[in-house]
Formats: sequence, structure tokens, C-alpha cells
Amino acid sequence: MKSNLLLTVVLLAVLVTVPALVSADQQPEMIAEKMAVKFTRGVANTFTCLVELPKQTVLTVRDMGGAGYVVGPAKGVIMTLYRGFIGMTEALLFLVPQPGYYDPMIEPSYVWEGWAPKRDITPVFSQNSSATSQPEAH
Repeated sequence: MKSNLLLTVVLLAVLVTVPALVSADQQPEMIAEKMAVKFTRGVANTFTCLVELPKQTVLTVRDMGGAGYVVGPAKGVIMTLYRGFIGMTEALLFLVPQPGYYDPMIEPSYVWEGWAPKRDITPVFSQNSSATSQPEAH
């Protein structure tokens, strides 16, 4: 009798929790949309990877000055090959939900992103910390 009651309780618990677990999964439309975005991103990165050459040259010259004219093209060639490889990988393996859940394999996701200069926030912190650490004399 006790085993029948235990079995009934376990079956009831399973019947209550299974629909909640099934409804937590994403809808097939959302999965298909993420696959399409990954495929599109891969094709775009494959065909626009050559833009990495001038991009890395411009960014490196901006950050390093004159030495960037030597280092920038080298970084550009490497990033061109890397973005092209990642683009082909994403385009060919768009059905696989890796890395993460169809997340980009490279940052920035596209070559046309990431041209903005890096913001230097250290002076802001040093000014605020020095202003708050020294009391004002009146």
C-alpha cells in the first residue's frame, strides 16, 4: 500500500513538473531566427574580411602613432585571415548552437563595428578621487 502511494506521488510530481520544463524551451521560430542570424553573420564576415586590413592599420596608427604604419598592416593581414576563417566556420556550422547559444565567435561581430576610439576614463577617476579625498578649505 505504501509503495503504491509513493508511486502515485512520484508520478504526480513528474506530471506536474514536465509541462513546466517543456514550456521553458525556446520556440522553434526563435531557434531558426538565431540560426539565420549566425549564417548571415558568417557569410558577411567571409566576404568583408578584407576590410580588416585598412581597419587595423587605421586603428593601430591612431593608437600607436607612426609605428602603427608597420604594425597595423601586419595586424590587418592576421585579422583578415582570422575573420575570414571565423566567417566560414559560422556559415558552415550555423546549425550548431555553439559558442554559447548561437553567439558570435568573434568580437566585434562584424568588421564595420569597433571603429570608435577607446574611451580613456582614467583621468575622470583620478580627478574625482583627488577631489573627494582632499577637503576644501574655506
